[in-house]
Amino acid sequence: MEKIVSLCKRRGFIFANSEIYGGIGSTWDYGPLGVELKNNVMRAWWRSVVYDRDDMEGLDAAILMNRLVWRYSGHEATFSDPLVDCRECGKRSRADHLQDGKCPSCGSTDLTDPRNFNLMFKTTVGPVESDENSAYLRPETAQGIFVNFNNVQQAMRRKLPFGIAQIGKAFRNEITPGNFTFRTREFEQMEIEFFCKPPQFLQPGEKNDIELHAEWVEQRFGWYIKLGLDPAKLIKREQTKEELAHYAKATVDIEYKFPGSLGYSELEGVANRQDYDLSAHSRDIPEEDLQRLKLTANPDSTGKLDYFDDQFVSADGKKGARYIPYVIEPSAGATRATLAFLCEAYNEELVSEPKAEELTPLREAIAAARKSIQKKRDNQNRAADKKINEGPGESHYSILHIKEEFGFDAIDNALEKAEAGLPQTLLDVEDVCNLPGADKIELLKKVRQITGKLCDEYTRVVLKLHPQLAPIKVAVFPLKKNEPRIVEVAKQIKRDLQPVLRAVYDDTAAIGKLYRRQDEIGTPFCITVDYDTLGEGKDPAAASLSGTVTVRERDSMQQVRVAINELETYLLSKLK
Repeated sequence: MEKIVSLCKRRGFIFANSEIYGGIGSTWDYGPLGVELKNNVMRAWWRSVVYDRDDMEGLDAAILMNRLVWRYSGHEATFSDPLVDCRECGKRSRADHLQDGKCPSCGSTDLTDPRNFNLMFKTTVGPVESDENSAYLRPETAQGIFVNFNNVQQAMRRKLPFGIAQIGKAFRNEITPGNFTFRTREFEQMEIEFFCKPPQFLQPGEKNDIELHAEWVEQRFGWYIKLGLDPAKLIKREQTKEELAHYAKATVDIEYKFPGSLGYSELEGVANRQDYDLSAHSRDIPEEDLQRLKLTANPDSTGKLDYFDDQFVSADGKKGARYIPYVIEPSAGATRATLAFLCEAYNEELVSEPKAEELTPLREAIAAARKSIQKKRDNQNRAADKKINEGPGESHYSILHIKEEFGFDAIDNALEKAEAGLPQTLLDVEDVCNLPGADKIELLKKVRQITGKLCDEYTRVVLKLHPQLAPIKVAVFPLKKNEPRIVEVAKQIKRDLQPVLRAVYDDTAAIGKLYRRQDEIGTPFCITVDYDTLGEGKDPAAASLSGTVTVRERDSMQQVRVAINELETYLLSKLK
């Protein structure tokens, strides 16, 4: 994950918010490439769930809503996290995230009792601060869809089943945010509320809520795979009865295996929420339904969010019925999905192998570094033994901390393994130099220096993003930036392509370096204009290449000649 964070800042994907003032916890700004990537993720989602279906409508509800929305949705009373503090190391954690009741940092069981912390950001509407003028920054986009159910259904004359999709900002005052952009206080959601008939109002041949829920799970799971996530890193995890909200019939979490400590973590939840939400915002709900859903009566609502089914025929032949629909909710995070696509796309590759003699200085530097590590390991053992022998005054956490501080076994073992696999493991040597504690080994600096030069020449970092998600689709280069005719053709190609796809022009380095730059940000295709384009190449067949350019594909690095007047058709066919 550290390499991805570094890449994101260096190449303009994601920056720390307010960094010039020291930042603000877990708040991030999306840079020029990051905003393109995130927008492409959201466009792909919108295309999939709205444009490619006949049963969906879109919505963009406001961030600020009447406070009563959050009162009757249950957020004011229950939208909180149970938190505990570790008395041993001071780390604060969510009580429901503990493993065997132990602190995730030091393993201690000496924890405080759980305390609830409300996650909603409170603000004031109007010039006077008072409880009556209080409002919240929405913690989810779903409630804006629920309270607009009647508006959308009647305006668009929709019949059940149908859905409403929305992309928008949400805000949660997370107490334990972290892991880069995975858990933040401001994020974007991509949510669907798919309304369907309750089981008792189904007609023959109509799908019930259980079947529709299963369909949505499969469709959403397949969307991530289609856009490049490895199926082996995706799972569908059904929530246990203990995890389920009391009103939920079933919930399946789609989880992705993120690198590092995150491991398998939620990308999207698909829930069968039954008729809870529309009932919560409606007046005149029958008492038996209030008890079933564990709701209180809502005297503040001015209407009832129900549906008149003119196709329903009861057992006794009576036509028509009015009822509150069930809802299936696929809820995804645009920011989490963007992070997952970045993690999946990140690759480091050995493009060509250095010669044996070029590796000799590296092998010698590794041998010297390992000797240094052996001396430090002996010092480590003596220091740890000394602390242990000092008596009961030293806690388990303190001794563990000291051992970790002086621990070099992992570095030595990794160096030995990486050195044995050279040259294929050249990138692994670079990784070893960035392990915790490596900065304390002076001779590793020489290993890092030699490895860095070899990596610059023989390796590349490439983001193998799906073409639909890539921030830039095509980069155009002139072979010679001091040849006006080549430059003009290259700039004209960029101008011609710009209206139909995101294209850039660059002449600030040699072609090889320009290729590497674009590989690192995920650009699928690079176009090079050369002397052959002008019909003046050294090749005897140069005249036949006039009016063509070199098109290089990112993943395979293969190059083909394509006529300039066929570029748009060629690229669009490849970018689908």
